[in-house]
Amino acid sequence: MNLKVLSWNIWCGTYLEGVIDFLKHVDADIVALQEVSDDSRGNLAEIIAKKLGYEYVFDTQVDMPLKYLPGYESNDERTIKFGNAILSKHKIIHSEVHLLGENGKKSAVQARIEVGSNILNVFSVHLLHTHQQPSEAQNKQAENLLKFLPKENMMVMGDFNSLPESTVIKSMNETLYNTEPSSNTPTWSVYKEGCTECLVDEIKYKLDYIFTSKDLISNSFTVHESKASDHLPVSVIIEI
Repeated sequence: MNLKVLSWNIWCGTYLEGVIDFLKHVDADIVALQEVSDDSRGNLAEIIAKKLGYEYVFDTQVDMPLKYLPGYESNDERTIKFGNAILSKHKIIHSEVHLLGENGKKSAVQARIEVGSNILNVFSVHLLHTHQQPSEAQNKQAENLLKFLPKENMMVMGDFNSLPESTVIKSMNETLYNTEPSSNTPTWSVYKEGCTECLVDEIKYKLDYIFTSKDLISNSFTVHESKASDHLPVSVIIEI
C-alpha cells in the first residue's frame, strides 16, 4: 500500500484559506502540521480536519507572541497558543505528547495510526528557531527526540529549523532514513516576514524534512509551491 504523507509549517494560519485549499488539492493520507495556533478563530487543527474530513490530534501549549506574525505591531505583547498537529484519513488509535526540552516550550506530538494490518507511528516536530546558527539547545532537542522514536513503522516530519549540514540533521541521518537523500531543496522563506530578525527575502534554506525508520520504503519526495505560508510544504510517498 502506498501512502502520501505531507509536512507543513502553516505559520499560525496567516493564510488559512490558502492552507485549506492546498491540502484539499494535494489530498495526502497523513499530514503533519507545525505552528498550528489556537486563537480567536478556534483550534486550526480542528478547523482544517473537520473541513477536509481527517481525524486529528494536536498539542498547542506554546505561547507565540503576536508581534512575530504579519499584521501586528512590533511592540504587541499579546500571545496566542500554538504547537503541532497530525491529521489522518486512517484511524488514530492513540496519541501522545513528548517534551523535547526542559522548559517545555518544544514538543513532538505522536499518533499511532492503523493502516490496514499495520500500525504506523507518526510524529510532528518543530525544533527551536536559531536563525540558521548552531545551537546546543536545538541539538539537545534532537537528541531527546531520537531517544523515544520507534525503530520500525515510524516517520517523523516537521520543521527542524536546521540546515542539512547541521549537527541536528547529521544525527537524524545516522539513525533514520532521510526521504530526500540526494538533494537539499530549500523550503524557507516564502515571505521576508517569516522571521523579523532573519528577514530572508528568498527561498534559500532547507528547514523542513521527512524521516522514516529504515524498514519503510519511500519515493517521490516533493517540495510543493504555495504562497499560503512562509514555509513550503514537503511530501513523499511511503510504501508499507
